[in-house]
Amino acid sequence: MSLFGFGRKKPPSAAERLASGRWQCAKCDEWHSWPFDIAAIVPDPWRGERVFEPNGALRLDGDFLSEDFCVMGGEYFMVRAVLPIPVNGVEGDFFFGCWTTLSRANFDIYTAGFDSGEYADMGPWTGWLMNRPADFIEGKDPLPIWVEPQPNRQRPHLWVRDDDEPLAVAQSEGISPERMLEIFAYYGHGVEG
Repeated sequence: MSLFGFGRKKPPSAAERLASGRWQCAKCDEWHSWPFDIAAIVPDPWRGERVFEPNGALRLDGDFLSEDFCVMGGEYFMVRAVLPIPVNGVEGDFFFGCWTTLSRANFDIYTAGFDSGEYADMGPWTGWLMNRPADFIEGKDPLPIWVEPQPNRQRPHLWVRDDDEPLAVAQSEGISPERMLEIFAYYGHGVEG
């Protein structure tokens, strides 16, 4: 080993680790690579069993949970969506799979167009973020968001409405690769090598 560090291999940067890294999912034991997204299984307020019913069995009274829709007590209506966050210096955005509320009217528009991917109103709609991604959110109150339906059966995109919220800043300015590695570690997905 040289006194001046010649001949030593420089450790990979966080961006290089993301671009070439692999993650083993704690839930499915499968290996994933960048871009690798993380999703909340159910809305945080859901207290029922985590058993999905078919989308076609949607009920608007009582409680209902499928992979795409959630109804609580016949008065709270939610859909699964994604919250995009760019990662600076790395190709491809990171997406948090989250749940958002919708008004009953917008929920009806969304479910009516779900199979075709065509909606009578393309929004944006208002909603409340029903999950707390990583450690971006302080306090207990849900964040107000914009819900932007997407064509071709893609999940709606969510945008934090308050520009001063840390999550809104992350969405507009991006996060560092180091921060992305912290988020993966937060959820138990460390980068190999």
